[in-house]
Amino acid sequence: MFTGIIEETGEIKKVLPIAGGKRIYISASKILDDISIDDSVCINGVCLTVIKKENDGFWIDAVGETLEKTTFSNFQSHSPVNLERSLRLNDRLGGHFVQGHVNGIGTISEIVKRGENYLLKIDVPESLEKYLINEGSIAIDGISLTIAFTEKDRVNISIIPHTWQNTTLQFKNIGDSVNIEVDVIAKYVEKLITKNKITGNNKITESWLKEIGY
Repeated sequence: MFTGIIEETGEIKKVLPIAGGKRIYISASKILDDISIDDSVCINGVCLTVIKKENDGFWIDAVGETLEKTTFSNFQSHSPVNLERSLRLNDRLGGHFVQGHVNGIGTISEIVKRGENYLLKIDVPESLEKYLINEGSIAIDGISLTIAFTEKDRVNISIIPHTWQNTTLQFKNIGDSVNIEVDVIAKYVEKLITKNKITGNNKITESWLKEIGY
């Protein structure tokens, strides 16, 4: 579990082919002091396992669905990436709960500079639109962000200078792809409502929530 508060930006140094995927070496500095082999790291919104650590970075393997459902298939040497270590139980939750499970790939459709801030417009897959609300949470390449407003299959997000300067957003261009993870709470609510309809119960009540274990 992560918070979506990026600790540093790393860089893809090497991409090697392996059976069924890629072995990737990522340079880092701030997070290296407190990661070990088998630790989870969120890399551009994807939860992956450290398989080897070196003096100036670490190795991860990306295979199967990670390559199919994320932007990892497009990674090349020198690509910048957002990095965050997994959440500790005693950490402050500065962003929102981010699982590192990418739900889809979006496309940056517009970048508008507004004074010191930026308005980022991202087209999202139609299947994810139902999970997005004005002022709701969303993770873009692992960054916890707040949706300013939605336009059908497009989200509009206001980016403050600190977030822009300390994440990979500063390197993005119109047409670039980004990993999207919707708020996990929205998916649980959907499951509750769906189950309620199937059972013929038209109202979510306290007794019904207790009956199904909540």
